[in-house]
Amino acid sequence: MTVGHTHRVTTVVPLTPTHPAFDQVAALFDDYRAHHGQESAPDSTRSWLHEQVAQRRLTAAAALRAGDVCGFVTVTIMPASLVLGTAWSIHDLYVAPDHRRTGVAGALLQHVIRHARTAGAHRVSLRTETGNIPALTLYTEIGFQPVTGLELLSLTLDTTRRDPVDRG
Repeated sequence: MTVGHTHRVTTVVPLTPTHPAFDQVAALFDDYRAHHGQESAPDSTRSWLHEQVAQRRLTAAAALRAGDVCGFVTVTIMPASLVLGTAWSIHDLYVAPDHRRTGVAGALLQHVIRHARTAGAHRVSLRTETGNIPALTLYTEIGFQPVTGLELLSLTLDTTRRDPVDRG
């Protein structure tokens, strides 16, 4: 998909480990991790992303402008058992700082929505920090709605500790 915005053309392409833009996406993915407080690890990031995409645990798309990667999105496709379908979850969405507020994130979101709809998905969901007002504004403008009545719970697994369910 190609989107023009303020005389900049954004092309969104599906990403595979063999795509010519893969290394640029991996470098931007490492920037994304650092943006969220993780230590930069370019080689490990590239290896991890390669494995996730190659094993189809994640699908990914890159936003390109003049051949350079300016953003990416990753998605997981999960069973939606109650409706006997699938649900797509946007896992990561990141736009390089000098391309923000220029339509890149919107182009990436529309790419995912269009492909999910074509695949017959029941829904597309995402999550972001409550204080990320620019992202929340964009998401609600596109049509995403907050989910009420559910709680997000997480269990961080520590391999040095015993399984919390194992009480014996």
